[in-house]
Amino acid sequence: MGMTEDLADDLALKVIKYVDTSGDDGVITDIVNVLGATSQSAEEAFLTALRVRRANQKARELLVQRVKKYQAKQAANAPAKTESAEDKKDAS
Repeated sequence: MGMTEDLADDLALKVIKYVDTSGDDGVITDIVNVLGATSQSAEEAFLTALRVRRANQKARELLVQRVKKYQAKQAANAPAKTESAEDKKDAS
């Protein structure tokens, strides 16, 4: 990535962490306004990085949910462990 994208991605990561902990998503609008007033390229790169990171985060959450659902289904459908012939022989 170029310098603009690197800086925008770093800023987007920090903003997402801040928003996740504080709930203050208004900071995004304020940052976009500052970037847009000074550099349209920086504004566009920030918005792109923000969207990409948020989309990736949501996709990962969905994947985790699906994996858990699949694992629960597999566990529910697993056959009960039966005694082997050797276990039966030892018991007698």
